[in-house]
This record gives sequence, structure tokens and C-alpha cells, in this order.
Amino acid sequence: MKREIYDEDHEAFRSSVREFLDRSVVPHVEQHAADKALPREFWLEAGKQGFLGLEVPEEYGGAAAGDYRFNAVLLEELSKVNAALSSCVGIHADIVTPYLVELTTEEQRRRWLPGVASGELLTAIGMTEPSGGSDLAALKTSAVRDGDGWVINGSKTFITNGYSADLVVVAARTSPEKKAKGITLFGVSTSAEGFSRGRKLDKVGQDESDTAELFFENVRVTDDDIVGELDQGFIHMMQNLPQERLGCAISNLAHAQQILVETLQYTKDRKAFGQGIGSFQHNKFLLAELFTQVDVTQAYVDQCVVAHTNGELSAVDAAKAKWWTSQVQNEILDHCVQLHGGYGFMNEYRVARAWRDARVSKIWAGSNEIMKELIGRDLGL
Repeated sequence: MKREIYDEDHEAFRSSVREFLDRSVVPHVEQHAADKALPREFWLEAGKQGFLGLEVPEEYGGAAAGDYRFNAVLLEELSKVNAALSSCVGIHADIVTPYLVELTTEEQRRRWLPGVASGELLTAIGMTEPSGGSDLAALKTSAVRDGDGWVINGSKTFITNGYSADLVVVAARTSPEKKAKGITLFGVSTSAEGFSRGRKLDKVGQDESDTAELFFENVRVTDDDIVGELDQGFIHMMQNLPQERLGCAISNLAHAQQILVETLQYTKDRKAFGQGIGSFQHNKFLLAELFTQVDVTQAYVDQCVVAHTNGELSAVDAAKAKWWTSQVQNEILDHCVQLHGGYGFMNEYRVARAWRDARVSKIWAGSNEIMKELIGRDLGL
């Protein structure tokens, strides 16, 4: 079914993204996986092409697209290469950037945004902690007032871009007695004294992504490093999570669809018992189900994209999109592995890597169980 949410400008932008990926990324994906990171050259080139500043105002070097559909196109095309690519770029350009655009002072924007748009200042967001997981209100990292500044102590884990980031938006508890209402966001430079990183975490999938633990030992920051309002960090995070979850949904579906298309071709080319394996009734019916599942899910995700572009996407609808697409993605890719037979279990095949890469999507950005809890509460349960 023809998608109606994009116009000629969006499709022209898609073509430029594809050209960039074919030229500057696809030939190097094996090296990215071996290095467990995207090189700074990638970020600088992406910045030069204008892909990192879609939400950054023009006066700070961005494109000021003013249309979330461009973000969606970018995430779709990145996801077709691999899931880690959309994850890393998404964190920087689609998740952290809104905090730095919408919640900052003029001085902070001048300090941070030009580098964000150019790829010279790589960002990450420090929410998740070793003991907390999806329970952001229970975080333990603290920021204690000390004279005219603050001293941060604590740790974060599973931080995408954590090993290479230059700036981390860190959630810290500033008023413990207020619980969820006592959390503040700080922009912390990774060159700050007392900041350190653990090793690159050895993950099941998404090898191309540099994921790390971050440690804060008496890291000093000032009021000028506060992002947003004091003690309003939890509210700021809740307001920004719908875009993060929508970005996950867009990426989940585009990733699954690409591998499904490649699997369809494989079932036409692979012969067994004298015929293409896709022509056997079970496989034919299965593929019919999977392609239908993609198309029906795409219709809902597209409506969420339109709603968010118009400033109307609710947290509950974003939660629905996130949990459903991650479930659909994992189901589709599991079937794709099965259709590849033994080859589907070999890391040299894209389907195997995609299958591994997808599993975390049911956990991050709020686990699927948390998404269902949010939806259930909205039902009055």
C-alpha cells in the first residue's frame, strides 16, 4: 500500500541519505563491528551532510527542518543498514538534541549546538543505572550543592555512544526528599575531572554500537550546566520519551522490513526438492502473514509520525508503537532466521546479525512490560 505521509522533499532527502550510506557507511560496516564503534569520521561526514542537525536552529549550524518526518526518513534508512546505526545516530540527533534545543539557555545553545550539528560534539544520555533499569524515578546518581556549584557522584550503564561521547546529559538526584520530583538534568563534559568510562560492553548484538558504563566521582558542574529547570528532570524526561519511543518504533519496523525483503529473495533463490523454498505452502503462507504484518504495523506507525509532527502524539500511543513494533520485529526476524535454515545461524549472514540486534528493542527505552503498564493505566486499570 502506498504511504501517504511523505512528499517530494522527504523523498529527495531519503535519496541523499541513501547515497551517503552507500558511499560512506556500507563499505565499512565490518570494520565498525570489529571496532565496536562508529569512527569520528562517520560523525563528521554525517554532520557535513546535515543529517545531525535536523532539529538544530540554523543560527547554530543546523537545518531547522521543523518537520519530524525528516527524522523518520533518516531513521528508516539507517535501520536498513543495521540496527546499531539508527541507535547511535538516533541517540545523538533524535533523542539528546531536543533536550539541548528546547530546554537550554542561549549561552548553552551557543556552547553545544554547533558541535552537535557538525558531529564534532558527540552526545549520549545518562538515564539508566545498574540498579534501576526502567525505573527512572529510583535513580541513585546524586548532585549535591557545593558552594556555587554541584558535585555529581554515581554511575550509569548501557549508555549508547557512552564510550565516545563528548557530552552526556546526566539525570541526577538533587532533592532526595522529593523523590521523582527531585531529579535534575546536567550537561556533563566527558573531559571533566572525576568522569571515567568503563570498558565497551560486550553485547549480544549491535556490535557497531559503543555502549559503556559511565562513572562520576566528585564531578563538579555549575548552574550553567543544568539542562532545563532544577528538580524538573523527571518531568523533562517524561516529556521527551514519546519521541524516543517513536524513534524506536520507526527503526524497529524499517529494520525488520528490510531483512524480510531480503529473506523473500532468499526463498526464491534457495532450492530444495527441486523448487524454491518460498513456493512451499507453509513458507508461502508464512511470508504472506509477515508482509501483511509489516504493512498493517506501518499504517499505525505512520499515523504516530503524523501525530508527532503535529505535536499531538500521546505518551500512551508512543508506548503502543514501541512495544508492538519491537514484538513484531523480533517475531519477523525469528521467522527469517528459520527460513534461512542453518545459514540463518551464521554471523556472516545479515539475517543472523539482525536477529541478534533486534532482541534489545523489547528492553530499552522502557521495557515492553513497562509499555503495557502505561497502556493499562490509561485504560483505568
